[in-house]
Amino acid sequence: AVAELQSALQLERPPTRIECYDISTLQGQNTVGSMVVFVKGAPAKQHYKRFKIHGKGGDGAPDDFASMREVLRRRFRRLVEPDGDADDPGKKGRSDESWRVPPDLVIVDGGKGQLSVAVDVLRELNLLDRFPIVGLAKREEEVFRGSAADPLWLKRGSAALHLMQRIRNEAHRFGITYHRNLRSKEQIRSVLDDIPGV
Repeated sequence: AVAELQSALQLERPPTRIECYDISTLQGQNTVGSMVVFVKGAPAKQHYKRFKIHGKGGDGAPDDFASMREVLRRRFRRLVEPDGDADDPGKKGRSDESWRVPPDLVIVDGGKGQLSVAVDVLRELNLLDRFPIVGLAKREEEVFRGSAADPLWLKRGSAALHLMQRIRNEAHRFGITYHRNLRSKEQIRSVLDDIPGV
């Protein structure tokens, strides 16, 4: 599947490490981002990351583009700045060296709009030429590439398409699980929780 994906996307080298990003929200509430990592075609769950959105897309005004921009900045800033996680509002605990490992391929869940946001972030961080990035749209399963005007349709039933769908679906599942956990905690929260000593 990895070799077939390399051929279909015309990549210079096999996409050994693939990262995929997705945004989950419900009317702008508890907006989260997810990052899943597949290595040699298999999930590497120890490298998965969750992002609680703190900016524009996370304060009750749903904005998938702003949320995706925040997630990608928080992730890829760590590749170019030695202390890129120091001012991250979602950063807790020790630094994780897996942040320093660059991907061979980046997939964003969505079409041209999400891909455009991702390209902007990579350009801003001078990473646009370091690794390829594509968008996988849900409805027709079109693959959008930053340099190509027209989408690419991978052959139905192909190992390459199946791998991309599996990675995208895993990113969605991981994000939805985190989103539901946050929503559940919020539903049992009371104003009494904010009173000192209670």
